[in-house]
Amino acid sequence: MKPNLWILTEERPKIEVIETILRKFVLDNKFTAFFTDLKILPILQNDNFTFTYKVIGFECNKVNNILIKTISGKSSFVDFLIFYQIKEPTLADKPLYAIEETKTDDKESRNTGVYQRSSKFVFVDFYYPNVKKIMLYSLQIEQKEEPTDTYIFGTRLLLTYGVEILGKKLNPKVFVPFKDIDEIIEFKKNMRKAPKGNVPIDFKKYDDKIEISGRLYKSGRISHDPNIGALSIISAVLRKFGWQKRIVITEHGLKQVNIGARNKFIQIANKLKLELKNLTIPNAELNKNYWGYETKGEKLGTIFIHIVVESFTTGYSIFENHAGCEKSYFISKDGEPIQLKKYSDRERYEAGDKTKIINIPDLILIDFDRMEIINIEGKKYKFKQQGINELNNYGFIEKNYIKKHYPKFDIIRTVVLYGSDNEDIIEIQVGFLLNENGKLVLGIQAPAIFKEAIVNLIDFWN
Repeated sequence: MKPNLWILTEERPKIEVIETILRKFVLDNKFTAFFTDLKILPILQNDNFTFTYKVIGFECNKVNNILIKTISGKSSFVDFLIFYQIKEPTLADKPLYAIEETKTDDKESRNTGVYQRSSKFVFVDFYYPNVKKIMLYSLQIEQKEEPTDTYIFGTRLLLTYGVEILGKKLNPKVFVPFKDIDEIIEFKKNMRKAPKGNVPIDFKKYDDKIEISGRLYKSGRISHDPNIGALSIISAVLRKFGWQKRIVITEHGLKQVNIGARNKFIQIANKLKLELKNLTIPNAELNKNYWGYETKGEKLGTIFIHIVVESFTTGYSIFENHAGCEKSYFISKDGEPIQLKKYSDRERYEAGDKTKIINIPDLILIDFDRMEIINIEGKKYKFKQQGINELNNYGFIEKNYIKKHYPKFDIIRTVVLYGSDNEDIIEIQVGFLLNENGKLVLGIQAPAIFKEAIVNLIDFWN
């Protein structure tokens, strides 16, 4: 029997990302394959969802099926694990690829685009040593023409660590792995200095140790994600180059009380034998399991309705923020990606007025056939009343984004639930329930596009 290609992910699988992964797979293995109109289909048995998706529109005589399952990472987890085997993957199986995907370029954020995700590649090596690691950029905004020094430095560190970059055009004369530790230190020394008052990442090399400055304190704990990523990848590369002496993090801003054994940086520090100046790093054991199949999260429901609407109707998403997944841009009627504001008044929010945070749906679908836009709040079944209450919070986004860009569309608000073994819904505000047995339950006043999608899905499998 031919192997399957298994795609395990915490994210909502996107067609363009899946296609990039498939093209990478066939290129690396020198397989011949044909691509037509890729679609992602929920697999049903007896009209119930099996919690597995199938990709169609790909033909390769070396692959039986392309199957996607939703998983949950136990710590600093990459977005995709790819397995090439017959049976459903287990924790004992080694993946073919570990892939981190981002839509963020350094045009939008120098640190988030490269540093913030770097620790994930360090972390995955603790579980799957030497797995093929890929940073995949699925850019929706135009790539910055002249990359920043921060992006060059971070990307060269990733390349040195063995991470392959996909989805960006990189100047091969600029983006090359570092040759040795001294070249890393020299490059960093020549970068533009941090603004006054910030703690820069700087090196001091001694005979018996390397000191690296970098602030890690934020909101009472280790929570400075870009610096966690930067210090993690720098330290991992130093160890890769054979530096076995001390690596000491200075100017971190932490006190002993801020350090917990469950923090991902402390776990990395234990594995790489890092020190925090003037502090004691507690012993921290890694989670036994790097990942597990998702069986409880609300996103099982919202991702399902998202995929089935896009695969079985002419509707599609104009915004998504599935629980635990990367937030997308809001897409205007002209196709322009727009980054949503976080606050209606940032100054007043930071002064303590928490009502100034902007509440956003987990998913916004557009139904052009009926001139409707559906704002969706996702919740676990046991929190359905909370989800119903939260439907009242969408006034700002509807007035300032949806009505501005889609003035002629009606707006519907609805809740999508996952969980329980219930097979009916009595609350009119709930549009859809995917229960724990895979039962597909439409609400009394479910949006018409939900009904169309579910009817077409069931008809396809029958």
